[in-house]
Amino acid sequence: MPREAEHTAYIAIGSNMDSPAENCKEAANLLDDHPAISVSSRSSLYETEPFGKSDQDWFVNSVVEVTTHLSPELLFKACLAIETKMGRIRGEKWGPRIIDLDILFYDDCVFRESNLEVPHPGIAERSFVLVPLNEIAPDFVHPKLKKNIETLLEEIPHPQQVNRLSSDG
Repeated sequence: MPREAEHTAYIAIGSNMDSPAENCKEAANLLDDHPAISVSSRSSLYETEPFGKSDQDWFVNSVVEVTTHLSPELLFKACLAIETKMGRIRGEKWGPRIIDLDILFYDDCVFRESNLEVPHPGIAERSFVLVPLNEIAPDFVHPKLKKNIETLLEEIPHPQQVNRLSSDG
C-alpha cells in the first residue's frame, strides 16, 4: 500500500486568557500528540498587542511548523478539536480567547473552502504572526504574494508591538 504524501503546514497559536503562555505550549503539545501530526519546529513565545480589538489583555503568540499526512480540511478539524478540548468558546470576532489555532500555510497551496482559506488572509498585516514565523521560516515564500516571510515582515504597513518572552513563559 503506498504511503500518503507528507505535507508541511505552519500553524499560528495564540491566547490571552487564564495562563496564555501555558495555553500556547499546551496547544503545541496537543498538536504534536496527534497521531497524524508532528511538530517539527516551534518559535519562541511572544507577548503581542491585541489586533482588531484593542480593549483586551495582550496575547501570547507563537507559530509551529508541522508535518502531516492530513488534508488541509482534516488538519483544520484537528485544530478545531484541540481548541474545543482546551475550552475555546467562539465569541466576538478578535475578542479574548483561551486558545486560537490558525493554519497559515499548507505547503504552497492556495485554496478556499467554506470555513478555511489558505494562506490565511491578513498574514502580511499581522506582526504577531510574521515575527514568530520569521524566526522559524524566514525564507518561506507566500504563495500568493510571492514574497518571503522576512520581506513581508520588513514591509508590514502598520506593525503591532511584539515582545519575545525571555523565558518562553
